[in-house]
Amino acid sequence: MLNSIFNFLTSNTIDYVPEQIIEIFSKKYVSGPLLSDAIRVVSDLNSKGIMATIDVLGESVTNEDQTIFFRNECIRVLEAIKKESLDANLSLKPTQMGLAINKALCYENIRKIVQKASDLDNFVRIDMEDSSFTTDTLKMYKLLREEFPGHVGTVLQAYLRRTADDIEYLSDKPFNIRLCKGIYIEPYKLAYKSHELVNENYVYCLEKLFKKKAYVGIATHDEKLVFHAMKLIEKYNLNPAEYEFQMLLGIGDELREFILSKKNRLRIYVPYGEQWISYVRRRLKENPNIIKTALGIKL
Repeated sequence: MLNSIFNFLTSNTIDYVPEQIIEIFSKKYVSGPLLSDAIRVVSDLNSKGIMATIDVLGESVTNEDQTIFFRNECIRVLEAIKKESLDANLSLKPTQMGLAINKALCYENIRKIVQKASDLDNFVRIDMEDSSFTTDTLKMYKLLREEFPGHVGTVLQAYLRRTADDIEYLSDKPFNIRLCKGIYIEPYKLAYKSHELVNENYVYCLEKLFKKKAYVGIATHDEKLVFHAMKLIEKYNLNPAEYEFQMLLGIGDELREFILSKKNRLRIYVPYGEQWISYVRRRLKENPNIIKTALGIKL
């Protein structure tokens, strides 16, 4: 009961907490303001047998010049990965590339990034944002998948009611999906509100993806979902090259070690950039346990 009250209060008040306080919690979950910070963190993860995906923080741009800055920064990330021989790829947000202001501009920006990834034999994950962008994001992914097979993937969110249908929509050709729960606030008609239903749909969609022969990034910090995922991996006799687990930087270290101990591949999401505040607020809303852990609170 106390735990539920704490989580509710945290999620509903975090937007009003001063940046100086939020910064205390950011150290563990953001690699730093610079690309060199991300490279340092990824190199350390690689030394432990862990893969990474690098994300340039910042989204919802308001003009074309901002999209060009982020496009060039993403290309710089891919070049740095190649130069440093890192086991890492790139994640990006469509709104960062201009999806909210000009769809054609967004597509061309992402296409140039995926072209660079293809040239460097790397991979780009097109992140999923709130439901107003879902259809356009999937359409762009399908077009880019056609032109650059094996070098681009996207994300599906288990809390959306449409996700099982989206799997069917994408399954006409080989596809690469990160499956997560989803963190944006959506209306009831679009998203499941029950934690149990979201988890149940996650397992249902994961099995559906395995049946469709998708490569899946199993993105979760929920031990129950990891348990069910491992059961499905055994059921479908998958080898470690056919899937991976994915987690956020700084969250679930003990679960991370357990996943690795079972000979699974693991990729950690490594964000960097000056625009860290909105990212950290969103993660604290999603997982108030971060605050409890940092403060030593037990409920």
